Amino acid sequence: MENNNLFLNASCRTLIIGSSGAIGGALVDNLKKTVGPKNVVTLSRTENGLDFMNPETISMSSRQQDGLFNLIVDATGSLRIDNVGPEKSLSMVEYETMLAQFKVNTIGPALLIKNFMKFLPRKGKVVFATLSARVGSIEDNRLGGWISYRASKAGLNQIVKTASIEASRKNPHSVFLAIHPGTVLSKLTEPYLGNKSFVVPDEAAKNILRVIEQIDHSDTGGFFSFDGSKVPY
Repeated sequence: MENNNLFLNASCRTLIIGSSGAIGGALVDNLKKTVGPKNVVTLSRTENGLDFMNPETISMSSRQQDGLFNLIVDATGSLRIDNVGPEKSLSMVEYETMLAQFKVNTIGPALLIKNFMKFLPRKGKVVFATLSARVGSIEDNRLGGWISYRASKAGLNQIVKTASIEASRKNPHSVFLAIHPGTVLSKLTEPYLGNKSFVVPDEAAKNILRVIEQIDHSDTGGFFSFDGSKVPY
């Protein structure tokens, strides 16, 4: 990795999608301190009506943007949808539940990339980062369970990898990456924490931004953990 301390500075215009969530909100707070409030643009279901269950809102949100972004972070995603949590075994898989997971964790982010790639400059370091999850790693799956969530995040990782190849043709310095933020304390994750160690959203945001600061084009298409280590797909 190349350490480029000048990326997150006062000339770095950023877009945080999913800014009303725990991690998204913490990213906004941290970026306002580093790149300045005027360089932080936010999108969320709460603020702007962006809703992955209604794909038209994604294209509509993109049409409302003006100017280019050096950094776009997709901080969306959900483990529990419509009060249905992750399955413990294949016997619990239901069509509607799996479809909802893919809409939120795979299809929605794919449409974000489709609609917002055009806002990345065609020269210099630009980053499109998407929050994934270690449980989306096929190679790292040793426990089973969480079928729909795992599969939706694995699909997301493939989309990020494919987008990185396409983006490189337009800007050889572009970086697309999936980031595992760690186990982050929030209302959504609290029921599943048990005795697991976790980080608060502010710490997670700082870790994510540290990874973004350090990566360069040689890392594009990669899947990284919050500590900067690579996660196998």
